[in-house]
Amino acid sequence: MFPSTSPETGRDSWSDGPRPGSPYGPPPEPRSASDVDGGERRERRGPRRIRRGGEPARRPDDATVEPDEEEMPPVEVRRPLSLATAGFSLLLGIGLVFGAQTSGPGHRLPFAIIILGVQLLFVLAWTMAMRPPALLLVALVSVGVAVAADAAAVQSGVAGLAPLGYVAAGGFILGVLGQLVRRVDRVRVTDSLGSTLLIVVGVVAFGTLIVLSRVPAGTQAITVCLTASGVALTVARAVDAVAPWPRLAPQVPRGAAGVVGGAMVGTLVSAVLGSYLVTPFTPTKAAIIGLVAAVAAVLADLAVGYAEAGRLMAGEAPTMWVARHMQGPLGGFALAAPAAYAMCMLFL
Repeated sequence: MFPSTSPETGRDSWSDGPRPGSPYGPPPEPRSASDVDGGERRERRGPRRIRRGGEPARRPDDATVEPDEEEMPPVEVRRPLSLATAGFSLLLGIGLVFGAQTSGPGHRLPFAIIILGVQLLFVLAWTMAMRPPALLLVALVSVGVAVAADAAAVQSGVAGLAPLGYVAAGGFILGVLGQLVRRVDRVRVTDSLGSTLLIVVGVVAFGTLIVLSRVPAGTQAITVCLTASGVALTVARAVDAVAPWPRLAPQVPRGAAGVVGGAMVGTLVSAVLGSYLVTPFTPTKAAIIGLVAAVAAVLADLAVGYAEAGRLMAGEAPTMWVARHMQGPLGGFALAAPAAYAMCMLFL
């Protein structure tokens, strides 16, 4: 039989002293959170345990912290350079618009000569800026393509883009084959495909203006579209010289106010011109085709700025500054020319 007394009867309280017969002394006092954090961390920062291979064991607090990436400062917008580019855009637009007025039935040669001069500027600026592997070869092929495209646009029996397409395809194939023949440039032939195609297509794009001048109401369409494009490029660059904000990218010295404002002002000017032209032009139709041409021009100019920033960030050395800053306006008019042809065929 077990005793009926409680198991706690006769036991002493051990809260204030050591247990009887206990060799370990009094129990440890409870530790606060600060003592736990400080003490345990100090203990953990003691000597490291040695692995079998002889290397110290790594602890979670020994992990290296990667430094934050430094933000690149935005590229400075040079006001004189933006104003100079705006002036070049204005002069180029005036030359193309007044050159279109010299074109007439059986009298296309003066306008073709003006177009050829602009094409030579395009080849110079774009080859120097993009620097394809066989630069001289690509430049010579592009000049030959420019002459052949202008001749095809003037001499073809029917005003159309098919002869220009054949010339562009032949020039591109010839440029690629010329780089494949050279052993030095054969390694970079893949990189040169894009640059060669852009230069050849851009040269041929200016030839569409000659074809458009042979179409009824084509000269008026050239006047409206190129005036809108020239005004849009000029206003966009001029606004960038005064207020380049908000910045589209830190590495591109362009602002959204100039791009949007230039397209709007170019559209307004085209609508005003449409009110003075004869049928089939109306202010609404002129505004629509002018809007498309102006937007195409400013976006092409902006894309050139992004491409140049990408080349600089990739570590490529900058080339002739004149060629770099002529590249944007020339690319804008090169894209506006086929846009003017397409809008003339669709709306007029």
